[in-house]
Amino acid sequence: MPANLRFNFNNAILDQHGVTRDQLGNVVSKLEAARKEVLDVDIPLWESGDAVPTEKQPLDAAFIRFPEKLLAEYGKSRDDSELGKILSTAKRIRESCDRVVVLGIGGSYMGARALMDTCCHPYHNELSRAQRGGRPRIYFEGNNVDNDAASGLLQLLKEDTTADPSDWAIVVISKSGGTMETAVSFRLFLDALREHCGNDSDKLASLVVPVTGTSGKLFDLSTAIGCPDIFEVPDGVGGRFSVLSPVGLLPAAIMGIDVVKLLEGAVAMNEHFARAPIGENIVLDYTALGHVMDEQNNANIRILSVWAKSLETVGLWYDQLLAESNGKAERGATPLTVVNTRDLHSRAQQHQEGARDKFITNVIVENWRCDPLQVPKSELDQDGLNAVSDKTIPDIMTAAIAGTNQAYLDDNRPTADLFMPEINEFTVGQLLQMLMLATVVEGRVMGINPYGQPGVEKYKHHMKKNLGL
Repeated sequence: MPANLRFNFNNAILDQHGVTRDQLGNVVSKLEAARKEVLDVDIPLWESGDAVPTEKQPLDAAFIRFPEKLLAEYGKSRDDSELGKILSTAKRIRESCDRVVVLGIGGSYMGARALMDTCCHPYHNELSRAQRGGRPRIYFEGNNVDNDAASGLLQLLKEDTTADPSDWAIVVISKSGGTMETAVSFRLFLDALREHCGNDSDKLASLVVPVTGTSGKLFDLSTAIGCPDIFEVPDGVGGRFSVLSPVGLLPAAIMGIDVVKLLEGAVAMNEHFARAPIGENIVLDYTALGHVMDEQNNANIRILSVWAKSLETVGLWYDQLLAESNGKAERGATPLTVVNTRDLHSRAQQHQEGARDKFITNVIVENWRCDPLQVPKSELDQDGLNAVSDKTIPDIMTAAIAGTNQAYLDDNRPTADLFMPEINEFTVGQLLQMLMLATVVEGRVMGINPYGQPGVEKYKHHMKKNLGL
């Protein structure tokens, strides 16, 4: 049985500037009510197909049970299931292409990027095809309107003819197809791919894989192109909650990531959330601490302090998840991801002696994938490192985590620790599902609908207006 995440919040229980037992006790009933609302009201309401009350619109609760649904279908009919089709298409693209461009913005690409950084080799694109196990190099665009970044990638795709196989493909992700950044990028990269294919329309169609709604601009365009495989953004799954749907799973499968293990990790977290009591429930305990610090202690800067570079894009994915979900009605914590020990040299001073408006959750990796690197002895000991030549890089990381937490504790700066036994598909699936569940639960506790993004819609409206559309 794979190891599970663990959560320790002893260093957050502080009589001064932290969370007290009384404060936690006061939110127990709210947390229980929120869990019951999520599991016993929101999910059945969505699954029933009944009219959704105005105060719950939109209701995008389908993400919660979607991992169970995918795995159940896959168990019954491998090849004909949604997951089976994802795996089949991914295999086809892997075998025919050495490069894949993933186009999307926000939740349409950030989950896939987080999966790549956590589950693939840290220098995946720099490896030879053999070293990558026949998996293509992956690039992300359509997430900005940066002229030079897009130009640089187009130039690379056109001029790099050394790859074998030499073809490249596009995975374009947008539920409506109306998001300007992704739509413009798709037109640019589609033209470049058409030129690469020598205007062979059948080949072009085979190298474009859309993930979109069952109607809309991108669906219509994909149909006109003749794409043989079009995957659906599931109804009831909002963009930022879509990482464990075809939105994230298709790019992950193309990368060679074990998407079944990802989904199994999410299912394990669902079961833990539904059954474990407060005090032993990672989702509810994490939610309680952040909510009390924000609402009662005015600490509305929510810091995710990750102690592995590979987790940085998980943090950035979580930043947009929390900000878009609960940053409404002039409320909601401001999320910030820092990577340590790197960012101790730019943020530690502020976190240690700055305003007391922050709550820090460390994400700590207990076992690293690679063999520990040991500090070598040297005849040139001007740096004094022979004194620690019996130590490894993980030993130094452990000392840094303990030292940082102790410094915060000495000054009554509350912290909590979320432990990952190791970084693999199962634990990453757990982590992503835990953070999505915690975001929804906190929204319900706050009395805010965590779904929908009215502020972003206003930006889109004014952007199009300025373009004369």
